[in-house]
Amino acid sequence: MAIEVKLPRLGQGMEAGTIVRWLKAEGDQVAKGEPLFELDTDKVTQEVEADADGVLLKIVVPEGEANVGTTVAVIGSADEDVSELLAGAQGGNGGAPAAPPAEAEEAEEAPPPEEAEPEGKEEDAPSGSEPQAEGEATAAAGPPRTSAGGESIKASPLARRMARERGLDLAALTGTGPEGRIIAEDVEQAGDGAAPAVAASGEVAPAPERAEGEIEIVELTSIRRTIARRLTEAWEAPVFQLSVTADASVLASTRERMVELLREGETKPTVNDVLTRLVASALQRHPAVNALYVDGKIHRYRSVNVGIAVATPNGLVVPVIRDAARKSVLAIAADRSDLVGRAREGKLQLADLQDGTFTISNLGMYGIEQFIAVLNPPQVAILAVGSIEDRPTAIDGTLETRPTMTMTITCDHRAIDGSEGAEFLRTVKSLVESPGLAL
Repeated sequence: MAIEVKLPRLGQGMEAGTIVRWLKAEGDQVAKGEPLFELDTDKVTQEVEADADGVLLKIVVPEGEANVGTTVAVIGSADEDVSELLAGAQGGNGGAPAAPPAEAEEAEEAPPPEEAEPEGKEEDAPSGSEPQAEGEATAAAGPPRTSAGGESIKASPLARRMARERGLDLAALTGTGPEGRIIAEDVEQAGDGAAPAVAASGEVAPAPERAEGEIEIVELTSIRRTIARRLTEAWEAPVFQLSVTADASVLASTRERMVELLREGETKPTVNDVLTRLVASALQRHPAVNALYVDGKIHRYRSVNVGIAVATPNGLVVPVIRDAARKSVLAIAADRSDLVGRAREGKLQLADLQDGTFTISNLGMYGIEQFIAVLNPPQVAILAVGSIEDRPTAIDGTLETRPTMTMTITCDHRAIDGSEGAEFLRTVKSLVESPGLAL
């Protein structure tokens, strides 16, 4: 019996996702647990596995954005008639009529007819009313529609959004979709050659003059949009920063000794791996810092899950090393190597990014001596780590050159007081200078 493959909800708050590509074609045999397609969410791009054995009879949504719960494919027995199932699935996906497969991800209902107003008469807004927010207007009136010469322009929601973001006039584009419908590719190919959008006043906003190739417009990826949203939230939190410089000579020598004792197949630990273990030990001693601020409440955790900031081609991600306080440095190094490798290949799973209680951001490998990291909400603290540099240091009245490292903690003042942050940072400094104290 044929079953519908629905777009899954990968994490709390997910309402939609974008199918990047299918890993199976129609007619292919699939096994339960076998990767079926790649799904891009606002956090990661990950493979979605088949829920059943059978033949991939129909791909309903070849690619593009779809809501959670939308039927994207059908799996069943070879030569099984699934026309009735498809009809029911299309009706269950919002009641919209079936669209051609190539346009399934851009389907929308036909726009309702607009009522003509008497010439020269315009209804005034009620006194004291305020303009409606963009999101509210969209929810109340449905997708925005552009009309030219009194006729509605046929365009997919994705094409409309792309045109709006790029400031293009849909009326100036030629649609290549069914019945002349404008699709995303038409907007993409139009580029700078399309006419600019007309403002509500009827005037075209002048575009700034620029030489050919002077500017590059980069569309935000889903990860980049998430970064923008979450860091905007972070700036709303009342934060403070504390810095300390520690003697890193013992830390560096400890790491070098670990490398010398490595056995075949073990991952070479980095300074950050050792630091992660030391910070985890400090977090156990200062639970106020190992916490989240959620809905006006502070959630303090016994387990220490340390997020490590990783730069990838698509943007910054923070995979999590779980139970870091209970792991050896070598175990942390193995976890870190696996997470960083998959992050840069775009193969992280949603579970790799969840449940972090604290974050370390290390820019020492770039030669950055000191910096301030932006909070990673809902976590209440983040540690910024600079490079290890030889600096003059006073030792028992004598000036010596020692390798030192500067660390700066950013704290959410709603959950952490200055004294709590200072005590935590003092403990971290002590552990960096004497790693044996973490045992």
